[in-house]
Amino acid sequence: MKINKLGCLCLLLSSMTAATKTTDFSEPIEVNADRNEASLKQQMLVYSGNVIVKQGTLLIKAEKLTVDRSAGEGKEVFIAVGQPAVYSQVLDGDKPIQASAEEIRYAMATRVLTLTGKAEITQSGSLVRSAKIEYDLLKQQLSAEGEKGKERVTTIFTSEGK
Repeated sequence: MKINKLGCLCLLLSSMTAATKTTDFSEPIEVNADRNEASLKQQMLVYSGNVIVKQGTLLIKAEKLTVDRSAGEGKEVFIAVGQPAVYSQVLDGDKPIQASAEEIRYAMATRVLTLTGKAEITQSGSLVRSAKIEYDLLKQQLSAEGEKGKERVTTIFTSEGK
């Protein structure tokens, strides 16, 4: 797997003026779905059917969501699956960020999104597309990598005037 450092650096530089709304992380997480199953012993929750996760302006939509609570409170991992699953959030400065992938993994403890399978992330009109994208919500850092021999990282920049 190859990391496109130049593309990631350019996207990072273009987004340095925007920071995640830190107030979002102090908000409660609300999950809505058509169905919920829980394993108290394994500390796993599974939501299915039109799943919607909200935390402040953070929004994830998916067909299925698994919440792994085994690491303890505040260290939950949310795994959203869809065709695609989608994520959006409004950053400080009212700049929205949007992402989609077949799987979106959100680790609460680190505030890191991992997008896998046809991953795309859009911010300020620029787009990064690859097999896997990791995005640190607090540091506003992005890392993307393609599948060896199949898919490379694609970055599309648009001028701010558009």
